[in-house]
Amino acid sequence: MQTTIAETSTSGLTPSGANAAAPPPNLNLHFDVCASTFGHYPWDDWERHALASGLDADLAGLGRLLIREAFNHGWEAWLQKLCGWGDDGRALLALALRAPKSARRQWDILMRTDGLRGDYPARSTDWT
Repeated sequence: MQTTIAETSTSGLTPSGANAAAPPPNLNLHFDVCASTFGHYPWDDWERHALASGLDADLAGLGRLLIREAFNHGWEAWLQKLCGWGDDGRALLALALRAPKSARRQWDILMRTDGLRGDYPARSTDWT
């Protein structure tokens, strides 16, 4: 008996388990940032990985900024590690998926203070 294409294929509207998207690839944030091209910096790759892992787009964007600022602003080594550079962003993503509100709060503080370097006191525009 001969099997026809119609008998073996699905509609293609919903992927089957065998055709479902593969898990996001492992990241390598330690490559040469200076040799990267636009849209393919480590923070861009982390954001794509986070989105593919199911992270909310706004929080993935904030995580991308956090990784970029930690590198570009030369934050202290321990803080860069905390911001993804020590484990290819795995702990950063795990926190965001497990506790998104807590991650957003912590990341907002790091961004606002430029890596805990200073802050704007309440009702002031002066950086301290």
